[in-house]
Amino acid sequence: MTRFILTILAFSILTIGCNAQKTTNPKTAKVFLDKDTTKNCYTIIFPSTLPIKGYIFLLPGFSETAERVMQQSSLPRQLAESGLLTIIPTLQDGVFSFGIDDSSQQSFAKIVTDVRRRNNITDQPFYLGGYSIGGSCVLKYTEEIDQKPNAVFAIDPPIDFEQVYNSCKRNIRLSVNTPPNGESVFLVKKIQDIMHGTPENSIANYHKISPYSFSDTTQTAIKNLLTVPLRIYTEPDIHWWMKERGMDYTSMNSTFLSAMVNELNQLGNKNATLITTQNKGYRKPDNSRHPHSWSIVDNEELIKWLLKQQ
Repeated sequence: MTRFILTILAFSILTIGCNAQKTTNPKTAKVFLDKDTTKNCYTIIFPSTLPIKGYIFLLPGFSETAERVMQQSSLPRQLAESGLLTIIPTLQDGVFSFGIDDSSQQSFAKIVTDVRRRNNITDQPFYLGGYSIGGSCVLKYTEEIDQKPNAVFAIDPPIDFEQVYNSCKRNIRLSVNTPPNGESVFLVKKIQDIMHGTPENSIANYHKISPYSFSDTTQTAIKNLLTVPLRIYTEPDIHWWMKERGMDYTSMNSTFLSAMVNELNQLGNKNATLITTQNKGYRKPDNSRHPHSWSIVDNEELIKWLLKQQ
């Protein structure tokens, strides 16, 4: 596991309520909520001008450090440059937090409270965003809280964990001539642990914990998103997935992301949007092709949209 940089660079010098002033470069800090420096902490990126325009939490993907996020995308820096206090959390289980489980959600809530308390920003515009399982986390969190964010975005998150479970079981079954996919094996066990069973014997937990469930005809979870401006980004490159991963539409997040946004639109949320891209997914440092990447987002256009949702 990559260790975090431990030096706090700038936290003590920020006072949000002070008069507007300019600094040369956005300052960053690492803040810890307890003695274990691998979890329950966050990286904070300060705007170069004050007062701020609001604050945003960016949730990383599975196994991603804050440093990895900032390597993969200039979005955190651009958000700070636009005037938003930008926070990248690391939750209870460190970089291997699963986002939707109780411990992750409680850890995230503590970080949100800590950021608000330290910076006295309770009344400022509030935004959430996340990539992959981080997107799952912010969707789940938004559904559960009373004070809804001004806007939320998620980059290709898994949302229907009944579907994820069944897809992984199928991937393992199809591995006739090759060893079972390690990620699928891990996910089957992890999802069973979180849901306290399989879809066959614990479907109520799958409906309750997943941000969206295709099989939940009550639409209980997503009804809590009806007033939230929402953007979902995905790059449904089916040919890449089939060639490189042996996966098809039944395994792609895009399938169920489109279903969720469609249902939200039909339930009345006309500010829920599915944004699909083509050939934008590449990962640094070697710019390798991967449609499941931070890079599918048009950062400048996203930031303009966020700042309009005040």
